[in-house]
Amino acid sequence: MAGQNDATLGRLTAMIGEASAADGRLPPERALASQLGVSRRAVRRALERLAADGQVVRRQGAGTFITGFEAPAGDPFRRAIELTNPVEVLEVRLALEPMLTRLAALRASRCDIDKLNELAEATRTAPTPTAYEQADAAFHRRVALAARNALFLAVFDAVIAAIEDASWHGVRENAHCSKNKAAYSAFHREIADAIARRDCDRAEERMFAHLNRVQENLRTAIQPRLGTFIAPPAAENAA
Repeated sequence: MAGQNDATLGRLTAMIGEASAADGRLPPERALASQLGVSRRAVRRALERLAADGQVVRRQGAGTFITGFEAPAGDPFRRAIELTNPVEVLEVRLALEPMLTRLAALRASRCDIDKLNELAEATRTAPTPTAYEQADAAFHRRVALAARNALFLAVFDAVIAAIEDASWHGVRENAHCSKNKAAYSAFHREIADAIARRDCDRAEERMFAHLNRVQENLRTAIQPRLGTFIAPPAAENAA
C-alpha cells in the first residue's frame, strides 16, 4: 500500500508540474483514480500530502487547485455546490450532457472514440461498485472532453465536483444496484456507438434517456429523504 501511495504521489506531482489549465483545478478524485489506475484512497492520501506540502489547496465544494490558482472568493460555483443536492445535479446534467454528447458526435477524434468504447466496456464488466463508479465518471468526462468546448467542460467539472460530496455516497450506491448498472452500461454502449457513427441526434437522445433513467432511479432511492433535498412548494390560495 505504501508503494502505491508513493507512486501515486509521484505521478500527481508530475501532473501538477505539467499542468496548464487556466484555473489550475485538478480533476475530481474519481477521475484521477481512473486516469492513474489506482484507488481513490491512494489519490486522497496523495492529495493530502501535497496539500500539507503546500503544492495544492483543497477547497470544500470547489475542488482541488494547484497553489497559485486557487478559486477566487467570488467563484460563482462554490456556494452553489455547497448548497446543491442530488436532484438538482441531475437536472443540470440533463440540460448539459445531451448537448455535450451532440458536440462529441461532431468533434470526437479517433482516440476519443476508442477510449469511449473501452470505458463503455469497463462499466459493463466492472467487478465492484467502486470500479463501476470510476469507469462511469471517466466515460462521462471523456464525452465532455470530446465536445471540445472549454467553457462547457468547466461547467461539467463543477457539476462533478458536487457529486464528489461524501454525504451522497450512500444515495449513489442505492441508485447503482447491479440491475441499474447493467442498464446504464447498455446506454454507455449506445452512446459510444452513436458518437462513432457521427449520429448527433441519436447520441444526444441516448444521453438524455440515460440520465433520465438515472434521475428516476435516484428519486426512487431517496424517496424517503426527499424532504431533506426539496423544499415543499408554497401553498396556493392560502387563507
